[in-house]
Amino acid sequence: MAEPGRLLEYIFSFYFISHIPITLAVDMQALLPRSMFPGALQGLLDWYSARFKDPMMLDPPPWFSVFILCEAVLQMPFFPFAAYAFYKGSCSWIRIPAIVYSTHVATTVVSILGHILFNDFSKSTYPGPNTLSERFTLTAIYIPYLIIPLLILLTMLFSKRYNSDGKQKRK
Repeated sequence: MAEPGRLLEYIFSFYFISHIPITLAVDMQALLPRSMFPGALQGLLDWYSARFKDPMMLDPPPWFSVFILCEAVLQMPFFPFAAYAFYKGSCSWIRIPAIVYSTHVATTVVSILGHILFNDFSKSTYPGPNTLSERFTLTAIYIPYLIIPLLILLTMLFSKRYNSDGKQKRK
């Protein structure tokens, strides 16, 4: 059985691998013209937005579009490297980029969660969450994108595998 630190690395690797198709097939539809995407992917986004009452994906506020732009330009190129580093394990070279990534993503997701929990969606073009239950359901979709980056940050800051103060051979 894998030790806890190694298990976390596998979870992190899966997180980054799974994030690639989600970013390319779903999230990018909030940034690029939807006509660039196959009908099936447009349908997936329409279903998701209606089912979970997420109007930000169909009619993104400007600040949300900037977050998606950052995801596309800054985060997406990082995903394959991070997936590899965490799959391989104990790659000290990923420490600083992972700290930058995790703090950036945690900050953006906190903003998104604040919007979900406190915004008045009654004037949205598309249905948004109105009841507390609907807001919590949508929050549950976004919360893993806060929890995993926070776990990555804590691992990079406090794990001896990544924070050896130069005493171990760097990989």
